[in-house]
Amino acid sequence: MTTKLNIAVVGAGYWGPNLARNFHTSPDWNLVAICDIDGERARRVAEMTGGVRVVTALSDLLASADLDAVAIATPAKTHHGIARAALSAGMHVMVEKPLADTGVRGRDMVRAAAERGLVLMADHTYCYTPAVLKIRELIEEGALGDILFVDSVRINLGLIQPDVDVFWDLAPHDLSIIDFVLPGGLRPLTVSAHGADPLGAGKSCVGYLSLPLPNGAMAHVHVNWLSPTKIRQMIIGGTKRTLVWDDLNPQQRLSVYDRGVDLELQALDGAERSAATVSYRLGDTWSPALPEREALGAMASEFAEAIRDRRPSRTDGEAGLRVLSILEAASRSLAGFGAATPLDADRIAADRPLAEELL
Repeated sequence: MTTKLNIAVVGAGYWGPNLARNFHTSPDWNLVAICDIDGERARRVAEMTGGVRVVTALSDLLASADLDAVAIATPAKTHHGIARAALSAGMHVMVEKPLADTGVRGRDMVRAAAERGLVLMADHTYCYTPAVLKIRELIEEGALGDILFVDSVRINLGLIQPDVDVFWDLAPHDLSIIDFVLPGGLRPLTVSAHGADPLGAGKSCVGYLSLPLPNGAMAHVHVNWLSPTKIRQMIIGGTKRTLVWDDLNPQQRLSVYDRGVDLELQALDGAERSAATVSYRLGDTWSPALPEREALGAMASEFAEAIRDRRPSRTDGEAGLRVLSILEAASRSLAGFGAATPLDADRIAADRPLAEELL
């Protein structure tokens, strides 16, 4: 029987209790502590997870001899400092999305983990849902053919966040999913972001991201805090089939349509010119069977397996960086009134002093 690993959850706010519950019930982990500067809040979470110990100082937690890893569920601006301290103490780290508040800090976290041979995992929870795992499987086996477009909608009447706009709040979910299912990850040529603030909240409350892909395909993400209706839907169109994921339809989350457009080029009178002949393919629609299991439980197992196998997790730090680089490019595009912004501007030269990067 595989020996369990020991983990502590740092942060007992909104997401921390969910992580604590899943690590507590996981066959791969022993939850040994909850750490939060608010001791009472940490105690409430500890009581729900078997009465594990409560720690209010990160330094005291990281001095623990019985700890293999930490899961960080704190505001993004604190991720770098906590993760760096944990990695320096020789612990593996899981970090809530987004990986960090800047690409510079995110890259530093990835470098630090690699230098120490430790696992740094991005908590891209949706990637471990049965639906998204099935989407990845179908794309890998070529069931959809070459991907032509991805159209994702995540809208609801939601809480306007005090520290981030709608892009940084909601889009990481969609971007991490698209990055997970596309072969080679999400690597757009440019990012164009258009946002609106009709309430005068001082930040975008409605937003659209356009992401042209290297093969001529296009990804598009719509996020919105102001919609009275809640929609969680992604459409992925390929040369063979089109897939629709409706996360709010438990009876039929995935639908695969054998429908599409076929484009054939025909020569005219032997000349070099050609004409396009368009035909429409109308076939069957089917819904893959999906197992019922909690995504966070699957993610906890993947974290443990990556540590034991000494390999990167399926949503590793590099995946977190790809999402982070798109968010940063989106912010620059917004400042440029929606101008197409290349991601290359986010890359830091390898020989640039780290101390300068972190200023």
